[in-house]
Amino acid sequence: MTPLDVKEYLVWRKAAPLRDIVIHFDSTAATVMPMLELWINKGKVKKHCGRCQHCCSGCAGDGGEFYQWLDDA
Repeated sequence: MTPLDVKEYLVWRKAAPLRDIVIHFDSTAATVMPMLELWINKGKVKKHCGRCQHCCSGCAGDGGEFYQWLDDA
């Protein structure tokens, strides 16, 4: 899995929960997160934190975290 693989998956899905990304790549969150952070830092991916709308990690255990691709390609 490369950052380009993660990009292609999110472009295809438009948005996906972290859990789905991890399952798709048969990986771990610790492996996927640096690749997502790369795209977040480039302004291509936005992190959404589910029901509470805040990214403070206070509700991280509820599985509400998901990532949205912001560009068409």
